[in-house]
Amino acid sequence: MILAVVGTLAIVIQDHAALRAAPRSNSVELTRLWQGDVLEVRGEHAGYLKVYDYGRERGGYLRGDSVQPIELSETAAPELLAVLRFLRGSPGSEALGISYGAAYLKAAPAQAISAEPFDAMAQMAERLADQASGSANHLSGFAPHLEAVEKLGVRMHEFERNGRMQVCYDGELYRRVLTFPSARQEERAHALLGLTRADCIDPDMGPVPRASFDTERAHLLEQVKDGELDAMTRSRLHARRAAVWASLAFEQDRRGEPAGVAAERARAELLAVIPDDLGDDRRPEYVDAVLRVSAIRWAGALPAAQPAALTLGATPGDPGQTCVALHDTNRPQAAAIKRCTYGIIRMASVQWIPQGPALVLAVQPLETWRELWVFHQRDGSWTVDVLSPGLDNPEEGYVDFAGYAPATRRLLIAKEWKDRGRFRRSFEELRLDDLALVRQASSPELLRDFGRWQDIAWRRDTLALH
Repeated sequence: MILAVVGTLAIVIQDHAALRAAPRSNSVELTRLWQGDVLEVRGEHAGYLKVYDYGRERGGYLRGDSVQPIELSETAAPELLAVLRFLRGSPGSEALGISYGAAYLKAAPAQAISAEPFDAMAQMAERLADQASGSANHLSGFAPHLEAVEKLGVRMHEFERNGRMQVCYDGELYRRVLTFPSARQEERAHALLGLTRADCIDPDMGPVPRASFDTERAHLLEQVKDGELDAMTRSRLHARRAAVWASLAFEQDRRGEPAGVAAERARAELLAVIPDDLGDDRRPEYVDAVLRVSAIRWAGALPAAQPAALTLGATPGDPGQTCVALHDTNRPQAAAIKRCTYGIIRMASVQWIPQGPALVLAVQPLETWRELWVFHQRDGSWTVDVLSPGLDNPEEGYVDFAGYAPATRRLLIAKEWKDRGRFRRSFEELRLDDLALVRQASSPELLRDFGRWQDIAWRRDTLALH
């Protein structure tokens, strides 16, 4: 943390503070200053402070009520820490709080510094990054605050995902928290949660370094005692562990390694979450974990039994591909239909619908995206259609086979997905012949066929009813 200026210092406490060429309101405006900017004070005249901004290499005059002078001395340290404690819970004052934190670290003697200021500053840096995330236009509104904290050594990374800009704090202050043996478990948990966010993983990271990073994330999340955390933090930690173990299960499955243990750990951690403890602000973390664990629901499971008349087999295709072929035992010469994919074929999910006739299969092309393939007959020939959680821009989501209503020939499905940062859930009845949507609702109780014909195994194992 850098505060490399000398002389009397002041921190800008107002946004859009005008730095002028002379101590008059009608003098030339040289630039605008923002909350958190640190200046050197070189004099005072007519209610204005003569200041110098080392970051912009420019001096000028600033109204005295736009800044707060500070003293970097041991006697002033308690006051600086008190202001930091106040600002840490004030949304919109993150840059200002980080500046006070940097001042405190300069003023306080080394032996008096604990993990607390690092924890407070890291949480404010993470909150500022979250506020700046969104579209490019949204980011530009927070650019001055991001620039102010960057001058103090707080670094941010930017990624683009599905047309949205994601700003992430690099976590250096959180790592400092973990170096304090005296850090409280709550402070350590904040650091671990800040360092293991899935949305702050570089989307261009290759599969090998990503697998290594996820293993590191899983180890980090074990370094805290759950029993010493408050209810919200404990549930957040369980949700984060669930998401990380879901990632590990997918990676193990993709490499052809046993993934059952990781998948079971992911589900167990998710079931340990108490959603009501999270509140509205943190509930999206739980829903995100639900989608990730649901996507790998079939990881490590044994292949399902298949009917004698029809069998579905998986064989290697082109490099990286797996092909599935539906065979009619009465016509062994050729496959009834064949389709290939780069995703993971979940043979344990195969379910035969004799009244159709039809067959459903789960396919997972991405870590957080699982589709449902429906093999059914149309005009006397077999065809396969893909049911996707969303229409485009796959982010997170899954589709579950939830049952079949033979009287109306309707396929029952449940799906959840994330679209532009919003989580959605839908229960639907589809016409089997062409998979056209007949009815949909936000709850299965609102659909008559769901009440009578939903699949027992789906009802037992699904996470869609959370």
